[in-house]
Amino acid sequence: MHLRQIVFLAVIICLLCTPCLAGVKYLTGEPDLSASIQGKNEFAPGEDVTLKVSIENRGLIEMKFVQSTIIERDDLPNTAKLVRATLGAGDSPLVIKADPQAVGDIPGGKSAVVAFTVKVPTDAAAGNYTLPLTVHYKYLKYAEQYGQDAISYTYRDVEETLPLPVRITPRAMLEVVSVRGDHLNAGSEGYLVLSVRNAGYEDARDAVLTLTRNGNSPVVPTDSNLFIGEFSKDSTRDARFRVAVSRQASEGSYPIDLSCRYTDSDGDTVTSSTVTIGVPVGGKISFAVVSPPSKARAGGKTIIEVDYQNTGSAVARDAQARISAVDPFSSNDDAAYLGDIPPGGTAHARYEVNVASGAVAKEYGLDSEIRYKDALDNSVISDTMKVRVKVIPAEISPLIILAVVFLISIGIGAGYYYRKKRKTG
Repeated sequence: MHLRQIVFLAVIICLLCTPCLAGVKYLTGEPDLSASIQGKNEFAPGEDVTLKVSIENRGLIEMKFVQSTIIERDDLPNTAKLVRATLGAGDSPLVIKADPQAVGDIPGGKSAVVAFTVKVPTDAAAGNYTLPLTVHYKYLKYAEQYGQDAISYTYRDVEETLPLPVRITPRAMLEVVSVRGDHLNAGSEGYLVLSVRNAGYEDARDAVLTLTRNGNSPVVPTDSNLFIGEFSKDSTRDARFRVAVSRQASEGSYPIDLSCRYTDSDGDTVTSSTVTIGVPVGGKISFAVVSPPSKARAGGKTIIEVDYQNTGSAVARDAQARISAVDPFSSNDDAAYLGDIPPGGTAHARYEVNVASGAVAKEYGLDSEIRYKDALDNSVISDTMKVRVKVIPAEISPLIILAVVFLISIGIGAGYYYRKKRKTG
């Protein structure tokens, strides 16, 4: 006879001969846990992953007795009770962002799924790794019956580590070695010059560097894609992108995003993780009127002379200034060529204007602006400035003065004559 059959017969005899002694309903069986990852277990650097782990209880009950004098047990010995699971990183570069998870009870032949949030760093080395999943649980070790109405349970605590194999796939990763702005000023276009290294673990074929706007950044790519071809790991490429900068930007550094689309070793098209870099931007080209107010006489024609200064940080090329002549001014000569004005430099302009004879004597402000070209020959118009002009009263002609004096003299003479005539009369 087999050993199991002998044990079975011995237990039957004991139960028949001593029905009031302690009895055990289940003779064999305890939890047997294993773990596996649902879905793919391959991840790329830079990914945020929700790792779904299935914990299966393969524990079986191989023998039980059915007898009316045995009290029914509340728990089965192959049930893993109060299961708690903790995921560790092991020797992998993964970052586990989840606390221990309460799973509950897992009966024999059943499974439960628990989720862990995992971060794969952008610089994670490719390779195969094993994540340790530590599970802690209790199970019914044995039950001892006392008489016909009492039973005592004994549970056992178990802590074991289950292996979870994962793989980090090789990827090309961008590392920006240097950043330089070429004629990058607010309100104009210029070039962003980069030196980029493939710091990953895979050679990139047919690589295309892509520049994209970062949120509401004032730096916007004009040329967003640059083909660089073969981009092997540890190699460096120079890249030059044309970008535009909003007029509202101040001098400083602003974000922009860089990524690489390429063909991997399996022939698949892959996009690398995005790298955010700071773009150095100079202040916008601005101007100020630095000359004192010009004087203009009401009812006359005059030459207004204006000095403009470039208060920005870049050269204004082929600059042309103009004024807006409004009442009481008029002009057929409202534009002046200034040429190139370097930062801090000044340029002189002359405008011929007419002033209405009824102009009120006071200081006026005429709107003026400068149109110029940036480093990439884009036409730009400056902010509006005020050219101050002081209107003085019209000059009285000497002939008019003589005529007035003559008329006054005639009046005085006539008055004297009439008074004298009255006295003699």
